Amino acid sequence: MKRTQVSENPYINSDSNKRYYTYEYYLRRTFGGKCAKISIDGGFSCPNIDGTCGYGGCIYCGGDFAPSREASIERQFADQREAAEKKWKTQSFIAYFQAHTNTYAPVCILREKFERARALPGVVGMNIATRADCLPEETVEYLASLAERTVLTVELGLQTASDATARFINRGHSFEQFVDGYSRLRAASDKINICVHLIFGLPYEGREDMLSTVRRVAALSPDQVKLHMLYVTEGTKMAEIYRRGEYSPIGREEYIRTVCEALTLLPESTVIARLTGDGDGERLLAPEWSRRKIDVINGIDKYMFEHNLWQGKNFGGN
Repeated sequence: MKRTQVSENPYINSDSNKRYYTYEYYLRRTFGGKCAKISIDGGFSCPNIDGTCGYGGCIYCGGDFAPSREASIERQFADQREAAEKKWKTQSFIAYFQAHTNTYAPVCILREKFERARALPGVVGMNIATRADCLPEETVEYLASLAERTVLTVELGLQTASDATARFINRGHSFEQFVDGYSRLRAASDKINICVHLIFGLPYEGREDMLSTVRRVAALSPDQVKLHMLYVTEGTKMAEIYRRGEYSPIGREEYIRTVCEALTLLPESTVIARLTGDGDGERLLAPEWSRRKIDVINGIDKYMFEHNLWQGKNFGGN
């Protein structure tokens, strides 16, 4: 039998050369095939934008992610559905509340918006991006009930476990607060998938700082993790810092090595929902190499194969 990267892959949650739990593999196991994410702007704000815990948002935040917060949820969905069907050859969709903090409102408002999205044609799951400090008890109880009726993923923006870095980037809450929100969400329902967002290459963080964050997150056994590099975009405070020469973006090879080492530290059951970022191409200042997303992913695959690494290899100190 010819030796190939697939036949020599020691990682169990894969049927390809990927040595980590890809989101594509998760979708096939959960829904039987590809699902397209449809970004919906629910019109929410954020506590470190409106002054509750700060102003201006995180220093790298470039604004909205969804097409238009002026349009209704139904119109936003309809406007994107046809293109998604053609691109992904699917009629199954995940309604993704992505922009800002999507539990930062009274439960009555959350229920009205989320139930409308859940009822849209072809929607088989929902992703709700938020902050761990915006999960009051009544919100957690509602999310637990929602998870009984759809495949629900709650995405928590952590970025780093370092409180010093968190203060610098203006995140507005501590790692202790993150763990508190995470733990209450986990205790409320085993049907809620929790996804943790991490950013590599934050100001003043080296590889060991990044891997320290990964170890602390791995100890929580998240259902999913999203990884990407810090990219600098026009119109952000990071752009000002970068132009003053006070920040140097992480290099491509350093990013690939750090990601691969991070994957070995995570539980083998954690889905890797993202491995690199998608910065706004028109406003991106740096790093330029982040535009070549496929090259980065291929570089990760190559590094893991050449160094005989796989997700979970070093989890728990193995």
